[in-house]
Amino acid sequence: MTPRERGLAVALFQTPDRVPLEPGWGRKSTHERWRAEGMPENVNPNEHAYRLSGGTLPWPKGGEGFSIDERLRPQFEEKVIERNNDTQIVQDWKGNICEIGAEFTVDYLRNAIDFVTRRWIKCPVETRADWVEMMKRYDANDSGRYPGDAVARGQRLANREHGVTWHFSGLFWILREWLGFERLCVAFLDEPAWVQEMVDFWCEYISTLLRNGLKFMTPDCVHFSEDMAYKAHPMIGVEMSREFLLPCWRKWGEIIRGAGVPVYAMDSDGFIDDLIPLWIEAGINQCDPMEVAAGTDLPALRKRFGKSMAFFGGVDKRCIAKGGAAIENELARLRPVIQSGGYVPSCDHGVPSDIRWPDYVRYVGLLARETGWL
Repeated sequence: MTPRERGLAVALFQTPDRVPLEPGWGRKSTHERWRAEGMPENVNPNEHAYRLSGGTLPWPKGGEGFSIDERLRPQFEEKVIERNNDTQIVQDWKGNICEIGAEFTVDYLRNAIDFVTRRWIKCPVETRADWVEMMKRYDANDSGRYPGDAVARGQRLANREHGVTWHFSGLFWILREWLGFERLCVAFLDEPAWVQEMVDFWCEYISTLLRNGLKFMTPDCVHFSEDMAYKAHPMIGVEMSREFLLPCWRKWGEIIRGAGVPVYAMDSDGFIDDLIPLWIEAGINQCDPMEVAAGTDLPALRKRFGKSMAFFGGVDKRCIAKGGAAIENELARLRPVIQSGGYVPSCDHGVPSDIRWPDYVRYVGLLARETGWL
């Protein structure tokens, strides 16, 4: 099977030759530690760990993508506003003003270079006047949002052997970026008409991006990020999610399914059990990263939802950090889900720097055995 065929077979509960080996992804601090502990420079950590574990199968290679730029245009100026001894106050490209550690640069907030804790000070939309100005930065018909060679690229990708995924910000995610978490949650109660206006705007904006992109090619997956849950509960209630968010999730699903895209996926950290039924209603058939520390129990979810939802992630990062038997026990816990299909086991978020390189190599080797790579 090609990597594309293998990934789709798992997501759709078919029978792959083996489950994709996707152990996880470290960030800068993680890789710095691993290099200090023996990982060579300029290697793919996952492939190298697999080879150290005795793996000989060809490592899947990526390929050309087809990106759609949803980000605001023009973006805000990235700048340092104030420097202190240990921290700095900065403005990021989205217009957020926040405090971060002095060791970071502003571009750490643009890309997931490392794990950066921040203290939010001001978000870009505080008034309706701010909202009117923010809307002007999102023109779905701006040709610069699509590849300059979109027609030719779509033709080249028609017979690809690697998967292509489109990533977009979801509704809760983008409204939180505009208003801030507390302001948004209060607005759901105190200013529901305004919240609905913003939801409708983003729904139509992404719908147009989808329709325009689908003129050129059909991806394998359309993936949205919401990050709308924390430990034990979602950030807004299920009924509020049903009222404000589900209609748009469903609309996007109709566009995606109507175009023949096989996987409609949702990303949210935290305890998402209560949200999954809504996502299934919307046509979503895969979700990630299935954080164990938030209370997620994948074997229980598989029993509850059967083949209505595929999963990605779910390996407790804390067990990888403990090493030894903790890794073995964690993968044994997940073995029935792996064997039942519809599941790609992976670290349940970015791989943190408290995981030692020898333990990560051990984890990759054990995961390779569980997924058919050894």
